[in-house]
Amino acid sequence: MAPSFIDNRCENVRVDDERGEVPVNKDALVVGLALFAMFFGAGNLIFPPYLGMESGELWPLGLACFVFFDVVVSCVGVFAINNAGGSILSIQNALGKKAGLALNTAAILCVGMLIAPPRCAATTFEMAIAPWFGDVIGLLPFSVAFFAVVLLLTLRPTRIIDVVGKVLTPLLVAGIVVMVIAGIVNPLGPVGAPETDTVVADGVLAGYQTMDILAVVGFSILVQESVRAAGYGEKRDQMRVTARASLVACVLLAVIYGGLTYLGATSASVVPHTVSQAELITMIVWKLMGEAGVAVLGIVVGLACLTTAIGLCGATADYVERITMRRVSYRTALVVVVVVAALLICNLGLTNIIALASPILSVVCPPFMTTVVLLLFRKHLRGTWVFKGAALGAVAASLVLTVHDLTGAFALVEAAPLYAYGFAWLLPSLIGGVAGALLGRRFDSAASG
Repeated sequence: MAPSFIDNRCENVRVDDERGEVPVNKDALVVGLALFAMFFGAGNLIFPPYLGMESGELWPLGLACFVFFDVVVSCVGVFAINNAGGSILSIQNALGKKAGLALNTAAILCVGMLIAPPRCAATTFEMAIAPWFGDVIGLLPFSVAFFAVVLLLTLRPTRIIDVVGKVLTPLLVAGIVVMVIAGIVNPLGPVGAPETDTVVADGVLAGYQTMDILAVVGFSILVQESVRAAGYGEKRDQMRVTARASLVACVLLAVIYGGLTYLGATSASVVPHTVSQAELITMIVWKLMGEAGVAVLGIVVGLACLTTAIGLCGATADYVERITMRRVSYRTALVVVVVVAALLICNLGLTNIIALASPILSVVCPPFMTTVVLLLFRKHLRGTWVFKGAALGAVAASLVLTVHDLTGAFALVEAAPLYAYGFAWLLPSLIGGVAGALLGRRFDSAASG
């Protein structure tokens, strides 16, 4: 996920008094491109190629699952939260203050401290530093320097962040487009049989790993502000622009992820399958574009990861300050809570960070995703009981499934519907939602009586 500069991108959009389809489409395109830039960061580079390599000739299936659980749900989530009124209050209003606060906090900690910023630094090291300097520069000194820069630029934000964000995203996308075209024109090798029996589940997990779904609350706020700044005062007009902007971002992300997944599928016969996700994309670029391509990739990825970490760390520090009623200041939260924790976690290494993230995201993503999707239908749902029941069912099932994945303690869950596809939490979530609806009717009837 990349930091957003959506307000700056939209500030010069001229608004006509009489809005027709052309102005609406133009504004939606501007906002959609900005939303795409927010969702797409260097960390998202490493999962699609690896998914393609593992999926082989079934890469379109793995891609479809990945795109649905990362791109579609996230972009729909932006629309759903804005349609529900925007801001973090939409989650709290759906689940209740305490449960909503807990789920929002879990999401922001994953996105802004425990996983994303450490992964940014580790990804930069493995893709931009290690290929050139090997063991000369270790992860520890590099991560100290990386987060020192993050701290400096986040404590005193300057226009350098805005400039890097505006320049970086086009460069990053242009580099990927060139790489994908090179891979299509001259494929690295034939697409072979799948290396895994769990293509669907792998696609779902890769979608979780991007953590884009957990960032939709913050992104939806920025989209809402930019649409209002463009001059749309009526709710219906705002949602029309938001829907089209979400579609623009969704299509762009799906196309780029599709190209990266295809590159991974064609690389299966020419790269060792023991490589990590970051090593794979580096090797693909090396084979397609040579040393110069790897150099450019390293620079672009390094800057993308840096700006992503700056945005996420700053947002997390701001969130901590707000939920503690300023008892913990922004700077204290940034230094003590965010940067130091991210620095320590970073030195676990990229592979270990991804392994650490997997069980955490497997628990947090299902209830968050369930709540966001249900927000689409909030006008047809009575009260908050459906939201609470569905989220509780999702989190309970996810906890059991995650413990089983780690320990093998609950073998019975393997017989659950959709277990092989990574959706075993879906039925408990549906049951919880139905139970919540029934309880809601009973309590409502008792209250009215």
